[in-house]
Amino acid sequence: MFMGEYRHNVDEKGRMIIPARFREELGTTFVITRGMDKCLFVYPEEEWKLLEQKLKTLPFTKKDARAFTRFFFSGATECELDKQGRVNIAGPLREFAQLEKECVIIGVSNRVEIWSKEIWEDYFKESEEAFSDIAEGIVDFDL
Repeated sequence: MFMGEYRHNVDEKGRMIIPARFREELGTTFVITRGMDKCLFVYPEEEWKLLEQKLKTLPFTKKDARAFTRFFFSGATECELDKQGRVNIAGPLREFAQLEKECVIIGVSNRVEIWSKEIWEDYFKESEEAFSDIAEGIVDFDL
C-alpha cells in the first residue's frame, strides 16, 4: 500500500526521484498517466492491469465512457526507474500536471500521485477545510 507525502524536484530533463518507500512496490515497470485534479497517477503494473480490465467493461456506446478512456489511456506511458531511482516523465504529462520544478509525491493506497507543489497546496487547503464534511458523506465507520 502506498502512503505518505514526499517532496522532490523535476530536473531540466524531466527526471524526478521516486521516493525509496515507493520504488519496491512500483516494481521494475509501472505506468504513469493523466489523473484527476491536474495530477499524474502512477500505477504498478498489476494495478494497471486490474484498472484496464475494469475500464474495458465501460460501454463504448456511451460518450462519457469513450471520453474518459481516451483521456486516461492516451496519456499512459510505461516507465522504468534509472539507477538513481529517477523516472523520466514525458513532456505532455509534465505539461498536463504543470510540473516545472517542485513536486509533491503522495501515496494513495493502490497508486502514487505526482502533483505540482502549487496545485497540491491549493488543493490541500481547499480539501482540508471540507475534510470532515467529505468524510461524513462517504465513510461509514468511525475514524
